[in-house]
Amino acid sequence: MLIFMFYLAITAEAMTAALAAGRRNMDWFGVCLIACVTALGGGTMRDIMLGHYPLAWVANPYILLLVCGAALATIPLARLVDRLKWPVLLLDALGLVVFTVIGCNIGIEAGVHPIVVIVAGMVTGTAGGVLRDVLCNDIPLIFQGELYATVSLVTGGIYFLGLQAGLPVDLMALVAIVIGFALRVLALALKWEMPKFVYDREMRK
Repeated sequence: MLIFMFYLAITAEAMTAALAAGRRNMDWFGVCLIACVTALGGGTMRDIMLGHYPLAWVANPYILLLVCGAALATIPLARLVDRLKWPVLLLDALGLVVFTVIGCNIGIEAGVHPIVVIVAGMVTGTAGGVLRDVLCNDIPLIFQGELYATVSLVTGGIYFLGLQAGLPVDLMALVAIVIGFALRVLALALKWEMPKFVYDREMRK
């Protein structure tokens, strides 16, 4: 189940990244690069952080072909994909929680501290989007009040605590994904946000 969701998620991430690149008039190489960074950047950063080698896309280079293919296929379908706002957002939410669970699994296999396990899940789920936004000269989405990294942390926490309680891996993966996905969708629908720190020196004069 996780493998299927993984491929679905990286395809969706590649397509949304291609749209971001297109809005900035990037060439086709730029489109593919932004797609790869977005879809695979989180897992790459996690593996480097944990010393987990080979990297996923090095071990299976066909992942690169899938990501680049999805990105290039988005170019002629850009207007259609851009109109499918909610389906794309739902796929992105699914990708967030699936990547988080996969990242937690890698952390558990590496034998790291429980806090690092959950951080590994969050990095897997969110770092690709941060890299995309930085390369596109935007403030990363997770720093703008969106319940995104928070959803990832909650998902990872539920998954890991369930495993620590001795519950089956498949059951906890499903429970964590369903709860995390529902939380992200509710945050989008109800516009839930993290409190923001606003400090304007001019206002203090």
